[in-house]
Parts: sequence; C-alpha cells; structure tokens
Amino acid sequence: MLQHLHIRNYALIEDLSVDFTDGFSVITGETGAGKSILLGALGFVLGDRADTGVLFDKDKKCVVETCFQLNGEGLKPLFEANDLDFDTECILRRELNPQKKSRAFINDTPVSLQVMKEIGCQLVDIHSQHDSLLLTDAGFQLHLLDEIAQNNGLLTQYKQEFSTYNDLKRKLNELREIATKNIAENDYLKFQLDELKKAQLKEGEYAEIEQSLNVMENAEEIRSLLFSANGLLENSESAILPQLNELSSVLHRLKQLVPNLEELQGRIESTRVELKDIAYDLDRVGDDAQFDEGKLQELQERYDLLSRLMMKHHVKEFDALISLRDELEAKVNAFENIDQEIEQTEKALKEQTQLLQQLAKKLHAQREKAAKSFSADVTDLARQLAMPHAVFQIAVESLKEFCSTGLDQVRFLFSANKGVDVAELSKVASGGELSRLMLSIKSVVSQHNYIPTLIFDEIDTGVSGEVAAKIGGIMQGMGTSLQLISITHLPQVASKAQHHFFIYKDNEGQRTQSHIRLLKAEERVTEIAKMLSNDKVTPEALKAAEVLLH
Repeated sequence: MLQHLHIRNYALIEDLSVDFTDGFSVITGETGAGKSILLGALGFVLGDRADTGVLFDKDKKCVVETCFQLNGEGLKPLFEANDLDFDTECILRRELNPQKKSRAFINDTPVSLQVMKEIGCQLVDIHSQHDSLLLTDAGFQLHLLDEIAQNNGLLTQYKQEFSTYNDLKRKLNELREIATKNIAENDYLKFQLDELKKAQLKEGEYAEIEQSLNVMENAEEIRSLLFSANGLLENSESAILPQLNELSSVLHRLKQLVPNLEELQGRIESTRVELKDIAYDLDRVGDDAQFDEGKLQELQERYDLLSRLMMKHHVKEFDALISLRDELEAKVNAFENIDQEIEQTEKALKEQTQLLQQLAKKLHAQREKAAKSFSADVTDLARQLAMPHAVFQIAVESLKEFCSTGLDQVRFLFSANKGVDVAELSKVASGGELSRLMLSIKSVVSQHNYIPTLIFDEIDTGVSGEVAAKIGGIMQGMGTSLQLISITHLPQVASKAQHHFFIYKDNEGQRTQSHIRLLKAEERVTEIAKMLSNDKVTPEALKAAEVLLH
C-alpha cells in the first residue's frame, strides 16, 4: 500500500508531505485547491509522461517520491527481471530538472520510464471520472474478467505458447515460399556446385602450383646458378670447403704448439659442417628443378582452370573459391532437405496448436464460470445505486482464430430498464450509468486482491442523496480489501471514510501554494458541514454532519 508521498517544486506545491494508512481515505477541498495536482504528481512518479511546465520554481528541479509497503513476494520476480533489489519497503522517485530532463529511480537504482510504469501499474490503479469510458473497450472488459477469474498465471503461459505458435507459423510460411519460388535458383546453384566439386579444389594448391610453375619455367637459370654456387663451395680451385679443410689442418697443428685453441678449432669445424649441409641441400634443389615438359603442361592446365573459376565467380583469393563451394553446398543441401523440414515444422505446429487449444479451453471455462458470478455481483451492486431494474451480463463468445488472449471475445451487456433486453454497454449506458457500473465492477474486483492501492478521482460526480450514501457504503466495504483513496465532493462519501484529508490553497506570501493535512475528528464535522451547506456552516449542517459521521 501507499505509505508516504513527498512532492517538491511541482505546480502549486512548493513542498508537501503526506502519510497514508490502509483502509478507506477521502480527500476533499474546494474546486481548484490542488486535488488534481496531487494526482498529477502521483501519476508522474508512477511513470506518466512529464509535463515540462509543472516546475513551481523554474530554476529548481522537481522531485516526487513515494514509499510503498509491499505485502508478500508477488512482485519479486518483476524486480529481479529488471535487476532491482526487492524489499518489503519500496521507494519510487522521479525527478525533473530545469532543463526538462527526467530521471526515475526505484530503491535508489536508476530505471527507465518503462520499468517505472510497469512496476507502478502493479502498485496503484488511479481511476479518473473519464476512465469509465474504458468499460466500453473490449480489451478492458476481457482484462477485468480475467482478474475475476484469476487467469494471470494461465494467461501468461498461454501467451508464451502463442508466441511459439506464431513463430512456427511464420517459419512454415517461409519454408513453403522457398519451396515454391526458389526451384529455378536452386537448379542454378546446383550447377555451380557441381562445377566446383568436379574441379576437386584442395586447400593451398593454387599457391603450390604457382610456385612449381615458377621453378619449372626458370629451370635453366636455376641450374646455372646452382652450378656456380656448387663451384664456390666444392668444385673449383678456390672453393670454400677445400680451403676450410686445409685451415682446419693448420689449426690442428697450431693448437699443439699454442694452448687454448680448442674453441677456434671447434668453430671452424662447425662452419665446415654447416657449409657441407648447404652444398647437399643445393644438390637437392637442383634435382627438383629438372625440366619436365609433360609435368609443366599438366600444371599449366590446372592453373588455368583454377584461374578461370576464380574469375567466373568474381573472387580474388583461392580460399574464397573454396568458401563459395562450401556455401553453395550448404544452400543446396538445405533446399534438398526442405521437404523434410516442412514436414517437421508442420508436425511441430500441429502439436503447438493442440497445446494452445487446451490452454484456450481452460481459459474459456474459467471465464464462463467467473462471468456468471461477476455478472450477478455487479447487477446486485448496480441496483443499489438508483438503478433498481439494472441487469448486467457478460457474454463470452468463441473466436475462429487464436489471438493473444485465447479463443474468446467478451462483451459487456446492460439494461437499465425493466422489460428491456440487454444490449452492448457502449450503445445503451449513459455517462452516469457507466460511472456507477464502474464503481460496482471495481468493488467486485477489489475482493480478489487485484491491486494494493486504488484511487478514485471524483467517480461519484453527478450523484447525490441516497445514491451518494450507497456509494460511500460500497467504498467503505472496498476499504476492507485494499487501500482505497477517493477524491470526492460528496459529504455522504466523505463521512464513510476512516481517514479524511483536506487540501487547500494558501494565498499568503508571494505565490499561491497548495497544502494537505489530515483532519481531526472535530475538524471532520466542520468540513462535512461545509460540504452540506455550501461552505456556510449552520447549526443544522453541523448536526447533519455529526449524524453522517456516526
């Protein structure tokens, strides 16, 4: 429930704090005193869009903060889903700075406006006098019936399965479209794939062929250079290796005469061995550089084939040609397996349809059951509100196609006159009748713990006398199931409340300001007397106020 509301720098409010308790409370005051401003500030902190003109002082930021007491852990999953700390005390804060930038916080954690609104809607239902028109909206009608039927868990499960159902339908349509429209394209892809498969492409072969061709085409020059290198190493008068052999012999004799020459001897020997290995490897290079006209032609033909394929498919790298082959193979395989995939998807869709039908059937049964008791309870309350012949019925009708809420559509039917058949609410109910029906409906729904806090903004407008007293009694009963706060101008309603708040304007100082305070017992008598006698308090009005209160 709502425990505390603090407003700073909002419209006519410079700084205002008010504490609320459970049960039924009313807020009264003169027209224009600030009741709508109070509700506007509350809506602001619950996620409504910011009106950039609300700053009391244009140079300071506006802050609205509320504190809620959460009973149970019903909201815990919603908090966890948004990475918010959950506690039995929940603080919502909204700020608007002079630059018209808005920020929202839940338990001191910054949140988006969407998250603020999502959680706020689970804490408070603010019903203004114009919201009665929602009764004629089919979606709102179904929502109310589901609240009575306690379908929230089942409806959440249905919506998840409905999403899967739509995904399967979309996938099946796409597969069928591919199967019917892409046959010619697949034939072309298959032709390209066959050509690339026939070429038997191998990783790295293009570079190897280039290197081999380069060697064979330059075989004469390679052999000439190898002959020169071999001569420098071994087969000439000035060859390096014979001279190193002689140098090694000299050092061998020298180290017998001069000590500590073993290291030099070892280095010379290492150099000689290394050059010997180089000579051996150069001989092998010479063996590989033998010219073979048949081999050259074979390599050239393979190189030309690969080059043509790369040019045909507009790729500059041989690896890209192999990647293209693999992609084509995947596409062709996917197309060739599409009949099997269509069959599997059709089977999955059939199973999903059966599951949806089962869930929709459960929803329908619970709605039918709830509709009977709901209709009877609302009719009973409506007849207490100066509509003695009222009949309220809920028709639950089946749809041919699944929708996001099942296979049902709901219609609210109403008749206010004796002997007149019920018809759609939107066609036969007047504005006053809609308001009284909405009060009756909210009273019935309140018994099912659908919301912790309900706020009525002058829902009792346009009624008086005995009807007003009945409305007060209904609200008093609602206060035993939830926290109910009602803004009213009716003394009959105000007298039924457990707590009476008075909102007023203060014109002292440089600017008019709105304030609110909780009335004491004797102050309530005076305030209700004013409401009875149009602000002129007479002894008769005071006596009547005392009678209403007691």
